Amino acid sequence: MSDPQAAATIAQVLEERFGERLAVDPALPGLDTLARLAARRVHRRWTDRAVEPALLRLLCACALSSPSKSDLQQGDIVIVHDRTKRRAISSLIPDMPWMDQAPVFLVFCGNGSRMPQISALRGKPFPNDHLDAFFNAVVDGAIVMTAFIAAAEAVGLGCVPISVIRDHARVVAEQLALPSRVVPIAGLCVGWPDGPGRLSPRLAIDARVQVDRYDESRLTAQLDEYDQRRHKTAPFGRQRKPERWGEAPFYGWSEDKARQYAEPQRTDFGAFVRAIGFKLD
Repeated sequence: MSDPQAAATIAQVLEERFGERLAVDPALPGLDTLARLAARRVHRRWTDRAVEPALLRLLCACALSSPSKSDLQQGDIVIVHDRTKRRAISSLIPDMPWMDQAPVFLVFCGNGSRMPQISALRGKPFPNDHLDAFFNAVVDGAIVMTAFIAAAEAVGLGCVPISVIRDHARVVAEQLALPSRVVPIAGLCVGWPDGPGRLSPRLAIDARVQVDRYDESRLTAQLDEYDQRRHKTAPFGRQRKPERWGEAPFYGWSEDKARQYAEPQRTDFGAFVRAIGFKLD
């Protein structure tokens, strides 16, 4: 059945996000799903309404139904109910108070422990103890988190991922009693939204979708276009480290990210990953 209104809504929200008007066939199946994906927003405020345990378990099941490398099933979810544990983690990140305020807080993990255990249990060698084992586990966990977000938003919940927990990976691992070779990938705040949330403008599609071969010859122009477009609807409220970098007359996304990555971040993460048993050779 044709749905011109849904098609127009998708085209409109994608133009707002990417600065490009895309053609959307109103007879295309699955427009409701595409509309949810296209219009997804970041939520950092929630109502007091609880997320029922049965619903949370259903969403976990849907997330764990996602694709998995070679059917290894290495993406795991930790539901952090214990308030003491949540505060121990959130107190490390005081500029993100929504971590403690969200009705539900999850930690998504890459489990590189299960396969060596299975190999030993079945009396088989495990010669694949190298970087790819870590990579596979982390990618599986990230896919599970993405699927969870899609499932949660389909039922009306709002989410915000918290990758900064990796700044404190050792503490997170200790608080959650993560076994060796289980690495925290990101946290996720979940709840019933209190307000519409924020739509994040993105780089132009052509900056991130390549055909046959990479071509970054237009990167400077693409960054300039995005900086200006994003500034119109989602300007930064403050500049990073003005005491070091000064006050830029125009402060766009590329300047913000350049300043962010001018500071060392997670320099101990590789040591942590090796300490919990992964070999990164």
